[in-house]
Amino acid sequence: MSGKLAGRVAIVVGGGQTEGETIGNGRAACLTYAREGAGVLVVDRDPAAAEQTVTLVREQDGQAHPLQADITSETDCRGIPEAALAAFGRIDILHNNVGIVPGGPTEQLTAQQWRTGFEVNLTGMWLTCKYVLPHLRAQGSGTVINISSMAGLMAGGEAIAYVTSKAAVNSMTRSLALQYAPHGVRVNAIAPGMMDTPMGVDHLARTIGASRDEIAAQRAAAVPMGHQGTSWDVANAALFLASDDAAYITGVVLPIDGGYTLQTGS
Repeated sequence: MSGKLAGRVAIVVGGGQTEGETIGNGRAACLTYAREGAGVLVVDRDPAAAEQTVTLVREQDGQAHPLQADITSETDCRGIPEAALAAFGRIDILHNNVGIVPGGPTEQLTAQQWRTGFEVNLTGMWLTCKYVLPHLRAQGSGTVINISSMAGLMAGGEAIAYVTSKAAVNSMTRSLALQYAPHGVRVNAIAPGMMDTPMGVDHLARTIGASRDEIAAQRAAAVPMGHQGTSWDVANAALFLASDDAAYITGVVLPIDGGYTLQTGS
């Protein structure tokens, strides 16, 4: 296939999605990368979700292979680059998309919820970087895209474990960018805001017992542009950062938020 990523291989960790009415960030990234010519290793803890994404990629004549892996397992993370090399023979892009929103404010949050939040949102992302980056360094090229959150750019006591872990993702991204820049490897993050995704809307509606329309309206009203973004907004930003169009960009945390963080001074 031709396209901005022709001949390249992308690993998308969290390439399945939560149940919902719209497409999620991970699945949209897989479809976008494949549409631009990349072979895609679709990694997800849920094998059925990974297979569904692979089917969608192949329906658009793209190349994709599924891999079941849990990023809280170091053994599984070690096997991710091995699976990509076995399927495609190379690695060019690591796209980290896994995240959870654990617990609530400090006094209600349990220590286990705090640990789980960091294990998934930060440590798992670090582990995938740990095992993929040596391959990118050895070939002298490649890019890492970490999906963070606008929450990591703000204070937010109602979801302190999420906010703090995403802020740590931003810091890790910048540190890795500095470390690997001499080796031709770029590392960037994307900070999505109010997105109309299964995780952002459907899961929240189920959790608090509200209707999807009610949650979507509340979220849209909080955005200066007056509406939520979509997973395609995030995927298109990721495509830009993964492509040669961003060849001189590393260490950035790019908000995709319709101006939301402008209201907070972030």
